[in-house]
Amino acid sequence: MKYIFIIFFLSSSVSLFAQSGEQLFPQQPGVVSYTYRDYFAKDVPTTLDLVKANNFTDIEFSNLFGKTAAELRKLMDERGIKCSSFGVSYDDFVNKTAEVAQNAKTLGAQYVRVAGIPHKAAFTLEEAQKAVADFNRVGKILKDQYGLGFIYHEHGFEFQPYQDGTLYDYIMKQTDPKYVSFELDILWAFFPGQDPTALLNKYGNRYKALHLKDLKKGVKGDFSGGTAKDNDVVLGTGQIDIPAVLIAAKKAGVEHYYIEDESSNPITQVAQSLLYLKGLKQ
Repeated sequence: MKYIFIIFFLSSSVSLFAQSGEQLFPQQPGVVSYTYRDYFAKDVPTTLDLVKANNFTDIEFSNLFGKTAAELRKLMDERGIKCSSFGVSYDDFVNKTAEVAQNAKTLGAQYVRVAGIPHKAAFTLEEAQKAVADFNRVGKILKDQYGLGFIYHEHGFEFQPYQDGTLYDYIMKQTDPKYVSFELDILWAFFPGQDPTALLNKYGNRYKALHLKDLKKGVKGDFSGGTAKDNDVVLGTGQIDIPAVLIAAKKAGVEHYYIEDESSNPITQVAQSLLYLKGLKQ
């Protein structure tokens, strides 16, 4: 439990850190379960204590970590934590829609999230077209039959050039806004050369959620959708203009902000990222 006390101290000191001046980001963000994946895999209740110790009350789960949805919901309820988004695989989204929807409802989630589209090599128009059809069809089922929203989380490979834009633009334009929304992972937008602020300004309220992450200085990106985990660094220490992103996200009406730290040292890095966010001034 020692690590929980340390994080609580750091996160509690955040309010002292930002006493003067108007904060740019006054709210507490949520967190993605993947941040603490190694801890959840060993001990779900203790890891939820860690989540709560950081004052997180909004979590995006993309794994049930060996629990049923009902068991996980009970553990969250006991700690005053809510799951706003439930991430599943593309295959489960398409082929186990009813099970996915029931788990999401049990967890209390507002959204079902998919992060990635099956593709063999470089992402193609044909693969994008299949995704569009699946997103529109299953998104409608989730909305009409279960009252759930659907959000797609990009991983960078979708930004392959296409016509006068990218295949990501194609997916945006071809999906029905009534049934398909998006979650912007700012690192995976930046990695293949996109500007996450420009995307927020361009697509506005199509974005319902956002992953707050930063990319290590000096790292060059590509369309692979992958990079070393420790290229994920403390917010404000990398290459992404976080204040500009936050301003654009607020204007776009983003509902949920989640810290996602994929590094091997999330305990320290999350605390430092929280301090950074609370220290930002208008």
